[in-house]
Amino acid sequence: MIVGLTGGIGSGKTTIAKVFEGFGIPVFLSDNQAHKIVESDKEVIGQIKALFGEVAYTQGKYNRKYIAELVFKDKGLLSKLNAIVHPAVARHFQDWKANQKAPYVLIESAILFESGLYRHCDSIIAIEAPEQERIERVIQREGCTREWVESRIKNQWSDSQRRALSDFIILNKNISEATLKAKEIHHNLMKKVQ
Repeated sequence: MIVGLTGGIGSGKTTIAKVFEGFGIPVFLSDNQAHKIVESDKEVIGQIKALFGEVAYTQGKYNRKYIAELVFKDKGLLSKLNAIVHPAVARHFQDWKANQKAPYVLIESAILFESGLYRHCDSIIAIEAPEQERIERVIQREGCTREWVESRIKNQWSDSQRRALSDFIILNKNISEATLKAKEIHHNLMKKVQ
């Protein structure tokens, strides 16, 4: 069984994913995988260079800041980049999943719905947190501006959109309560696979 884990930037997806890892559940971190793919997958690198030019890579490294500035101003360009990266992430996920032996696996992605990865999922967990807390978490983690975080939030689905298509919701205001909810969901999922 494949379980999707999603939520907006700063909602605490990675924290909750670690809770599930503590239950012995393998977790595929889509964002981390995407970062690796744009640095190492020759086909993806070629497509990105064709879209953005050689400046997309500086000294062989993906020019994340430059590309982020372009795509967050131009949704058409963002869609083209996503059309390159998302299928590659899905392929890597399928390869990874084939080697897992757990009762279910978790795929974590901020843009599970936007990317189409949700189509691979049998069940979906949405993580929510108050927007102000999310903004503060990201500023602290990334060392970025409030405006940068707010622009990212605007480019992602809202909590209500994710909630409408999710089977479970974890409110991540308090880690103890969120962990208890994750444990409850884990038990429900284990019942489904037995």
